[in-house]
Amino acid sequence: MLTRIDHIGIACFDLEATAEFYRDTYGFEVFHSEVNEEQGVREAMLRINGTDDGAASWLQLVQPIREDSPVAKWLAKNGEGVHHIAFGTADVDADSEAIRDKGIRVLYEQPRRGSMGSRITFLHPKDCHGVLTEIVTAAPAPASGDPSGH
Repeated sequence: MLTRIDHIGIACFDLEATAEFYRDTYGFEVFHSEVNEEQGVREAMLRINGTDDGAASWLQLVQPIREDSPVAKWLAKNGEGVHHIAFGTADVDADSEAIRDKGIRVLYEQPRRGSMGSRITFLHPKDCHGVLTEIVTAAPAPASGDPSGH
């Protein structure tokens, strides 16, 4: 069962400038950044708040690292802005299968690695009223006791 909004994905041309805007305007700091070669993006996760289930809500900034990445193609067509919404779940495998059984196209046969060691899949936007939707199971909390769940 989907339990929360995990993150809102924002496609951008310049990751540093966009992160600076969110820091200067709202006080959100970059909690984590990485390159996801499989998705063809550099990304930064800005932690918004924690939740009762031990996870958190995030803004995810994504900048393409190559012209053939899905985010690069999206930016070329739409410009900067909200790219997707992600819902958190304890079991991405079970939930994506249940959603697939309802006739919604799940874009990956098996969930893939996402930000900060999470497991993810996407739902086709044409089946979700025009919204690219991601389903996320956060990685287990690190041994250091980080309450973010990521």
